[in-house]
Amino acid sequence: MQQGYALTQASKTWTQQIAAVQDSSDESLIERIADGDQLAMRTLYARHNVKVYRFVLRLVGDACKAEDVVSEVFLDVWRQADRFEGRSQVSTWILAIARFKALTVRRQRRDAPLDNALVESIADYADDPEVCAQKNDEGALLRTCIAQLSADHREVIDLVYYHGKSVEEAAEILDVPRNTVKTRMFYARKKIGELYARSSGEPVYQA
Repeated sequence: MQQGYALTQASKTWTQQIAAVQDSSDESLIERIADGDQLAMRTLYARHNVKVYRFVLRLVGDACKAEDVVSEVFLDVWRQADRFEGRSQVSTWILAIARFKALTVRRQRRDAPLDNALVESIADYADDPEVCAQKNDEGALLRTCIAQLSADHREVIDLVYYHGKSVEEAAEILDVPRNTVKTRMFYARKKIGELYARSSGEPVYQA
């Protein structure tokens, strides 16, 4: 009887600990990870791995390589958690690690041009009725336009609009001045507008 009660209490305590970790901020999780807390590491991974994967995939253009990079990124997070100084958001820090590793992989792929890695994978839409129908989907069309941007412009759009990063955070991740981020955003939006108008026949008005 007492043994059953003890097991119940232990189970309840464990459940409460899991809930406490899952409700923790990213910063708290990093502190726990620095102390070797594997549950905190699993929680952080579950919270960010999909966004990191999508970010890396847009840079390397290869799903298998993107998965490998993501694994390396979170291994670095586990190893370097004690070096996190809190000067930026944890997600910004993780994406900066991811970008460095993705660019390293991309440089090693000499058979795949940096700026055209994703563009070359886009099919010719000219006489394909199925894809023509897909063009009516504004979201799909916008994604197609973004894929045709240069690597620098695509990166900025990805960080600011898909990951919700501020200009300052994007500048930190990209290791460039704030004004460079603003300039790239301006020309990226302008190019997207041109591509969208060319594909849909409808102008996109820019603020």
